[in-house]
Amino acid sequence: MIELTASDGARFSAYRAEPADTPKGAVVVLQDIFGLTAEIRKAVDAFAAKGYVAIAPSLFDRVKPGLSLGHDDGGKAEGAAIGAQIDKAQAISDIQATVDAVKDAGKVAVLGYCWGGDLAYTAANKVNGIACVIGYDGSETVADYREKRRVPTLLHFGESDPELPLEAITQFRAFRPDVSAFTYPEAAQGFGCDERGNYREDAAATALERTMFWISQYVEGQQPILLKNAGAYAQAKTEKKKKKGSDDLGPPMD
Repeated sequence: MIELTASDGARFSAYRAEPADTPKGAVVVLQDIFGLTAEIRKAVDAFAAKGYVAIAPSLFDRVKPGLSLGHDDGGKAEGAAIGAQIDKAQAISDIQATVDAVKDAGKVAVLGYCWGGDLAYTAANKVNGIACVIGYDGSETVADYREKRRVPTLLHFGESDPELPLEAITQFRAFRPDVSAFTYPEAAQGFGCDERGNYREDAAATALERTMFWISQYVEGQQPILLKNAGAYAQAKTEKKKKKGSDDLGPPMD
């Protein structure tokens, strides 16, 4: 664990892991409402093993430092209550400080889960120095459709998430053609975490494959291309060949 300082002077901890060799870039991992859990640290370690400097800020430190909650109803309720006490501008300030702490490793991707997924989506237009963004299960993201994205943005949603109707995701896709949004059948919130009851192995593997391609493309690869009337959308596919019936309804790729 290391300590970082936000622009307003607030101090918070972060879990950081280093790759074995010269870093390809950096990945900032944003926690869900359960805090800086063992699962979040596991994700950080996994990105480091793939060659990136990886770091997860403890975003609850402004209210309750070092918090790690269980994946149960009590933990969810406590986490939601703490998250409600943190102003979004404060969280963005902490994310900016975290990005600044790893930018010497190269380009930086920001990835978030659930509550962190919503923050990642906001960070795309608020935080400087980000190459791309990935969000999982962001229930508030679909209501935040008015602004064009400034960096390439990839989103993952479960089609069976009771907190996020599929119709809302479909409407979001229509409003934001500059975002690449995927849905996963029979998957609910937390489908990518193998420590949770909602874990879906196939969906998690597919989402991770798309995520790693996205990160390798924009952290190691080309700069995003600005499309007229569509914001920033780098022209890359998360699969080598577009499959018939694909669940990505992002912008057409000529």
